[in-house]
Amino acid sequence: MISTISINAFPCPENGTNSTCQEPNGTRFAASMNNISFVKPTYDILEAYYYHVNGVFGTKFPSFPPYKFNYTADYLPLELEIPDLGTEVKVLKYNTTVEMVLQDTNLVGSLDHPMHLHGYNYYVVGWGFGNFDEKKDPLNYNLVDPPRVNTIAVPKNGWTAIRFKEDNPGVWFMHCHIERHITWGMKTAFLVEDGEHPEERMLPPPPDMPPC
Repeated sequence: MISTISINAFPCPENGTNSTCQEPNGTRFAASMNNISFVKPTYDILEAYYYHVNGVFGTKFPSFPPYKFNYTADYLPLELEIPDLGTEVKVLKYNTTVEMVLQDTNLVGSLDHPMHLHGYNYYVVGWGFGNFDEKKDPLNYNLVDPPRVNTIAVPKNGWTAIRFKEDNPGVWFMHCHIERHITWGMKTAFLVEDGEHPEERMLPPPPDMPPC
């Protein structure tokens, strides 16, 4: 998987009085992964998955950026700053091995983004500046003694490659650990399906779990 991580901007109505529309060019800030600004659902995603409640989330988080461009260019078209809104997760089979490249972009502005994954530790096998090169950069991966963490800073105008094995069924969020960026939508979730054996399946809620 390759996912861009971006600061974005939504246009506001002309002559609008919205207090959030005080950013450059009369916009309001947003953030995204693969151009999807995550919308917080009104019902818990884990509960919706466990109890088969439809309409809470989608399963179409893309495995690659929907638009290809020079992600770290100094000047980028303003129309690229506007993300899509959605509550999309990535569904993965149990025991799947994942490589994910997190690519920072210079849309609106580039920053270091500490990306955190719930439910797992992952190996940081590579990082660099500029745009990730699918042919050249993997040749320099550290596959001998990569650090194993659950949070890593993706460098400004750069990329970081991580690997992990999906052996913990459930719904696990990945997000930027800067709180403003979370609220703006820089997050997604991995929905890891149950395995075949009892010890590979998600545990049921405890009987004394409060309803809210």
